Amino acid sequence: MRLRVLAAMSGGVDSAVAAARIAEAGHDVTGVHLALSANPQSYRTGARGCCTIEDSRDARRAADVIGIPFYIWDMAERFHRDVVEDFVSEYAAGRTPNPCLRCNEKIKFEAVLDRALALGFDAVATGHHARLVDGVLSRSPDEGKDQSYVLGVLTREQLSHAIFPLGDSTKAQVRQEAARRGLMVADKPDSHDICFIADGDTRGFLENRLGTAQGPIVDESGEVIGKHEGAYGFTVGQRKGLHIDRPAADGRPRYVLSIEPVSNTVTVGPRSSLEVTAIVTERPVWNGPVAEPREPLACTVQLRAHGEVYGCRVQVSGEEVHVELDAPATGVAAGQAAVFYLDDVVIGSATIARAA
Repeated sequence: MRLRVLAAMSGGVDSAVAAARIAEAGHDVTGVHLALSANPQSYRTGARGCCTIEDSRDARRAADVIGIPFYIWDMAERFHRDVVEDFVSEYAAGRTPNPCLRCNEKIKFEAVLDRALALGFDAVATGHHARLVDGVLSRSPDEGKDQSYVLGVLTREQLSHAIFPLGDSTKAQVRQEAARRGLMVADKPDSHDICFIADGDTRGFLENRLGTAQGPIVDESGEVIGKHEGAYGFTVGQRKGLHIDRPAADGRPRYVLSIEPVSNTVTVGPRSSLEVTAIVTERPVWNGPVAEPREPLACTVQLRAHGEVYGCRVQVSGEEVHVELDAPATGVAAGQAAVFYLDDVVIGSATIARAA
């Protein structure tokens, strides 16, 4: 069946090859580049950042090579509200957000998909590295590039209108194909870090928006052992940049254990104190081949992008999902996503609220 497909083209190699594959398969494809910044930079800084003038030009050139219509959609206001402001407010509340996950949820598969369907398109295609078969999301064969985690927040309805043409390919294969197709982005570096913080200075970005607010750094006994200029500059599991006045008595490094935004207090301690075996999550989305589990379910869970996978048992309790881990996890931060899998298949996700 020939579909009308809107191909989201970031200006990178993945989205260019994804659009080319969909067009080659005989679908009616239109390319669209999302302008997410009100003041885009002229050029990237190495592989940092995105949404530059260079990116929009690369996307247009790729669309020309593929032979598809191309447009630029201004999503800057929506992106600022739903991703950037959310990022800042989450840090201010002592949580650690994942802006890439929020962008997929609120921009690419809510704002863009809603507009695409209103315009008569059947689906949105992106260059994400994940498999999608009959609406069931699963991992990419390229373990290092797998993006099923950041797509795990999507609903069944959103997944039913999504196409991920790179699902069975590795990144190396995608670059080789781009070169064969004559796409100039074949060797373009991947963007990394947070796209709207092109210099990589997250603490500086937050300080400019939240200001400085000096507070105590305490150990597990509550003794003040240092001070900071803003609790938002820390995340659970952080080891470097703690500015502690004196070393631990045992000489071992300290890690951030918790962040209390009301008292502006950062608590630190040994790595062993980071270990948790039970997590409480909220706002679950069950998007896999099975319905919300009514009984405890044995599965696996991933707690951060490209992070370790843990065996677990999940139990739905009202609006919460309780997760019992088979082995201790460290650096579990409120605000991050817990994505649940059966083998390589995504069955759902939820937002980490706290360690139980």
